[in-house]
Amino acid sequence: MSTYLPKSVRDDLLAAQTLKPRRKNLLRAVADGQSIPVLRMWKRGFSVAENTAPALRGMVDLYDGTNHLYQCLIVASEAVGGEMRYEFKRSTAARTQPAADFVQDREMPVGLLTARSDPH
Repeated sequence: MSTYLPKSVRDDLLAAQTLKPRRKNLLRAVADGQSIPVLRMWKRGFSVAENTAPALRGMVDLYDGTNHLYQCLIVASEAVGGEMRYEFKRSTAARTQPAADFVQDREMPVGLLTARSDPH
């Protein structure tokens, strides 16, 4: 049995692998109001489908469904196997609260108890 495949067949198989959904992926990158599905994400970057990728550069927000994960400064890295890869220049975890402009005391009370009025 021969393991040789013609180049056209190999190219078609590669294209089919990049187009098939790997899993129900909710990762997406949002730049300039445009949402682009993310194929993979790793510590120093992420990739999107090469045929759907606009020329991304600069600030991008990464979401997992509706959860805002990171605000990133990115630069295009390379196109490999139907994926366009981007590297993080900076990646900051998104926060739900604004940054405090003062030092918070660790022993700060979490609530305020008022004097209890005795009903009797």
